[in-house]
Amino acid sequence: MTSTADAHAQEAFLRSFHAERPAVTSETFGEGTSGDGRSSYRIVADLAAGARRVVELGCGDGLLLELLARTRDAADLAGVDLSPEALALARRRPALAGAALLEGRTQRLPFEDGSFDACVSHMALTLMADVEQVAAEAARVLVPGGLLVCALGGGAAGGEAYELFASLLRRASADLPGERRVPRLGDARTRTAEGMAEILGPAGFDRLTWSTARIDFGGPVERVWESMAGVYNMGPLPATAVDGLRQAFLAGAAELAPPGGTVPCAMTMKFATARLRG
Repeated sequence: MTSTADAHAQEAFLRSFHAERPAVTSETFGEGTSGDGRSSYRIVADLAAGARRVVELGCGDGLLLELLARTRDAADLAGVDLSPEALALARRRPALAGAALLEGRTQRLPFEDGSFDACVSHMALTLMADVEQVAAEAARVLVPGGLLVCALGGGAAGGEAYELFASLLRRASADLPGERRVPRLGDARTRTAEGMAEILGPAGFDRLTWSTARIDFGGPVERVWESMAGVYNMGPLPATAVDGLRQAFLAGAAELAPPGGTVPCAMTMKFATARLRG
């Protein structure tokens, strides 16, 4: 159980970060593709394809909901997020004109019991405090047999530029005073199948499935930098440190590029699905 003070600190950090970069997650992950050409957003949308009424936890600027709106009425879609700036971008998407896009905490969803057939989350569950309460709320708003689909973070997948960036970022962050560091976000159990089962089981979910996909972010060096620079640990760095990190990354990544100019960069993403017991 996350303490109230820690939860407030985590959520205050997330609100502040996304006030500055409200579309950062979709800008980063919208560009990456798996071996079959799908983005991680598309994979989540496909996993929820059979559900009509869908709510997204941590919907950000609405990219996933927009994909879902291609095959269902926007009035059957809803999203909740902490960031008013990200939600403002979501509300500008014409495809989401009829969707319910609400500011709030996923630990207390503003919906009636049994309102949805599926609950989805893209790179958000791993950031949330009191994740057991999030699971309980997801179960409450789902119908019996309802589907939960989550895209979760991973690690480097053989992309040398990803490892280079991580190394440079650790070095740049090493001297930050404690009060400037990113607070510990989320629950480490969301990173493994065993941990997710421990979280979801008591809320009433079973039939957990776990899969991974290699997401390729490779491309021109400047584009790869923009993808990597969206991580939360960049937030506390002063501008001079960010500029120094950028210059070091551009120089190092350029040396990794083959004659065609594509910098190799990839990460492994994890996808969890579960069903609410009937």
